[in-house]
Amino acid sequence: MSDGRTYRVGISGSYGGLNLGDEAILQSIIAGLRSSLSVEITVFSKDPADTLGRHRVERAVPVRTFSRDEVLPEIKRLDLFILGGGGILFDGEVQDYLREVNMAHEKGVPVMLYAVGAGPLRDPRNQRLVREALEKAAIVTVRERSARKVLEDAGVSREIIVTADPALLLAPEPLPEEAFKCEGLEEGQALVGMSVREPGLAAPDINQDSYHALLANAADYIVDRYDVQVVFVPMERKVLDMQHAHAVISQMLRPQKASVLSANYTAGQMLTFMKRFRFAVGMRLHFLIFAALQNIPFVALPYASKVFGFLEDLKIDMPPMKLVNSGRLIAYIDRAWDSYSALQAQIGVALLDLKKRALETNMLAVQLLSRLGGGRQRPAAGASRRRSAALQAPPSRRAH
Repeated sequence: MSDGRTYRVGISGSYGGLNLGDEAILQSIIAGLRSSLSVEITVFSKDPADTLGRHRVERAVPVRTFSRDEVLPEIKRLDLFILGGGGILFDGEVQDYLREVNMAHEKGVPVMLYAVGAGPLRDPRNQRLVREALEKAAIVTVRERSARKVLEDAGVSREIIVTADPALLLAPEPLPEEAFKCEGLEEGQALVGMSVREPGLAAPDINQDSYHALLANAADYIVDRYDVQVVFVPMERKVLDMQHAHAVISQMLRPQKASVLSANYTAGQMLTFMKRFRFAVGMRLHFLIFAALQNIPFVALPYASKVFGFLEDLKIDMPPMKLVNSGRLIAYIDRAWDSYSALQAQIGVALLDLKKRALETNMLAVQLLSRLGGGRQRPAAGASRRRSAALQAPPSRRAH
């Protein structure tokens, strides 16, 4: 599908190896663009070294440490600036993510919002910033209907297209040799995956004491009822998922039947690991997406609209986490376990439409680039590696 030109595309979001869901999003965006066009990709990352090693892109910019004057040349050289995906338009961090969007507007670089999530977005000042930035964008796509409503409530009046999370297109990758042995797991062992989620700006209503007790009781029930080992999956290994997982285990009556994955996996490897689970119970959206991609029935604890949006797409009923007690959660687990085959069929059908919607976002990006024209001659061999290295040099030696 390439038209013979090489397009310079910048991608900004919550990238830099902190969250496997975000890395799955970035990996899928990159794969989609590269399958359609010749692209030179610059990622505006919180950890450029991690991004260069994990995704092998041509450039990575330390966006949170660079000043405006340092970032502007990186924006100006682009044919398209992509913000997203992921839940990045929320009170507390929206100003950080919109900084580069506004620079792109200033330099006349087209902007596309790529299947973003939105909310909570209650601060009128932040609503105004979002409204002003998005009205100037070339294309705005969101990953769920609730995100479109958040943006509309903020006063965004332009077209907002609902597509789907790019991570739905993630491809599995082989696990390291003896991964199960290194995790203290046996190959034939029946496993149930679980995930936690720390409170924070994007999840201000979570009561960690309440949900720790809820998951601990559910884990003990699952261990006793189904004779399985519970495995906690830290989607944010470098932040607080490890601590919260261990905190849940510390409240279990059968802690010896639970463990936390300790190795540092890529998003694709974690997707492969999910295939080994018999069932899943969790909070994080991309843990649930990974389970669905491997056709593993699950019960969710919906703490945010993005999780409700995914459950709505799958036609899975679940009340808000604040309305769930231990007895109710166990009842949902039992019902899902008893409806295992029917749930698998339901998930499989729903994923067909979700993946089609996810592909639409890439199609819109490709059409936008083709419509805008531009593009450069393809770089000579080795030029991409030289550019990547240049961005790791001290500012005084950095080439723009």
